[in-house]
Amino acid sequence: MNAPATTGAVIHPAEGVLGGRVRVPGDKSISHRMAILAAVARGTSRISGYSPARDCASTLDVLRALGVLIDLHDGAPVIEGGGWDGLRPPDEPLDCGRSGTTMRLMAGILAGVDARATLTGEDQLLRRPMNRIADPLRQMGADVETTDGHAPITIRGGVLRGITYSLPVASAQVKSAVLLAGLRASGQTTVVENTPTRDHTERLLGWLGAAVRKDGTAIIISAADLNSFDAEVPGDLSSAAPLLGAAAMIPGSEVVVDGVGLNPTRDSFLRLLARMGAEVEIEPADQTGPEPVGTVRVTHAGLRGITVEADEVAGVIDELPLLAAMATGADGPTEVRGAGELRVKESDRIRGVVNGLRAIGADAEELPDGFAVSGPSPLRGGSVNAVEDHRLAMAFAVAGLRASGPVTVRGMESVDDSFPGFVATLESLR
Repeated sequence: MNAPATTGAVIHPAEGVLGGRVRVPGDKSISHRMAILAAVARGTSRISGYSPARDCASTLDVLRALGVLIDLHDGAPVIEGGGWDGLRPPDEPLDCGRSGTTMRLMAGILAGVDARATLTGEDQLLRRPMNRIADPLRQMGADVETTDGHAPITIRGGVLRGITYSLPVASAQVKSAVLLAGLRASGQTTVVENTPTRDHTERLLGWLGAAVRKDGTAIIISAADLNSFDAEVPGDLSSAAPLLGAAAMIPGSEVVVDGVGLNPTRDSFLRLLARMGAEVEIEPADQTGPEPVGTVRVTHAGLRGITVEADEVAGVIDELPLLAAMATGADGPTEVRGAGELRVKESDRIRGVVNGLRAIGADAEELPDGFAVSGPSPLRGGSVNAVEDHRLAMAFAVAGLRASGPVTVRGMESVDDSFPGFVATLESLR
C-alpha cells in the first residue's frame, strides 16, 4: 500500500464499507502549547498523549536548544521548567522545521526574554508571512527583524509593555504569540478578534492560574509566573476528520473515534458533516483538564453540497481541503469563500486542492478566496501532487477511496507533520 516516498502512497478504491473504532494522535495545537508553557513554568511537568507529529518534535527541539531539559518516557515529554530566566541564549539559529506554530508561538515567548535569537526553518516555512507577529511584538517593545516579511526572524527581547491589538486576520497563532508575550508585559495585554479562533492558549493559561479573561471579542491577560503541571493531550480532531469524512462519503460506512478533543472552537467540521447529511453522534466524556474530550461516531448518509460562509472559515480552516474532496461525492455544488488564508498555509491550498482533484476527474474551480466543486463527479485513478502539504495529502487519500482506480498521492510523506501512520490507520478501516 505504501510506496516509497519518492513515488508517494497508492490509495486503492474502497470496495466495501469502512468501519472500525480508532484513536488518533494527540492534538498538535495543544501539544505545542503545553510544551512551551511547561518550559517557562517552574518545576517538572509531564505531558501524556503528546503528539508524535514532526511539527511538535520541532517545538521540543527548539526548547532544548534554549537549554530546557526534556526527557521522553514512551513518547510523553517530562519537561524541567526553570521559569523565564531558565531560557538561555541559543548558540545558533533555532530550527523550527516546517512548523509555523512553533515559530510564531516561540516568537511570543522570546519577545519577553533578555536574549537575542533567530528563528528559521525549512524552505516551506520561510515562505510564510511573519510580519503578522512581528508588528504587535514590536509595539510591545521587542526588537524584531524579519527577512522581507518572512523568516528567518531575529528577536531581541526584553522589557515589554501591554498593548491593545486588534487582529487584522483571524489567526490563533498570532493571538497566541501576543498573549504569551503578555505574560511578561507590564499592564494588561488585550487581543481583539472579530472572528473567533481556536482558544487553546487562553484555556490552558486559565487552567494554570494565569489572569486571563474574555470580555466580548477581547481576550485580556496580565503578567504571570506559571507552575508545573501534569496533563493529557486529547486526540486531534483535525486528524480524526479525514477518517470521519471517509465514513461519511462511502456508502454503508461507520467510523468511531475515541478520546478526541471536542473544543467548541474546533468542532465546526462536525457541524458541516451534519449539514452535508452525514449522521454525527457525539458522546462527551468527563472533563479533567482544560479541554473537553469525548467520542465521535459518523455514519454514512447521502451527502449534499453546501456553502461555507466567510464567518465559518476560521473554525474549519484545516479541514477545507478535505471538504473539497468530500464534495466530489456530494449531490449539488459546494462553495467556499472568504478563505484567502488558505493561500498562505504550508502551500497555496486553494490552488493545490483544485489542481489535485481535477487531475483525477473532479469538476472543481479555483476562486480568489476559496473554491467551488460540483458533485457528484466520478473520479478516476491517476496521480496527484500534495505539494508537500499534509492536509492536501490526507484529502487526496480520502478522494482516492471513491475513484475508479488506484490514486497515487505524491508527497504523502508530509503527513508525518501531523499524523504519522495515517495511511495505515485509514487502511485499518477497510
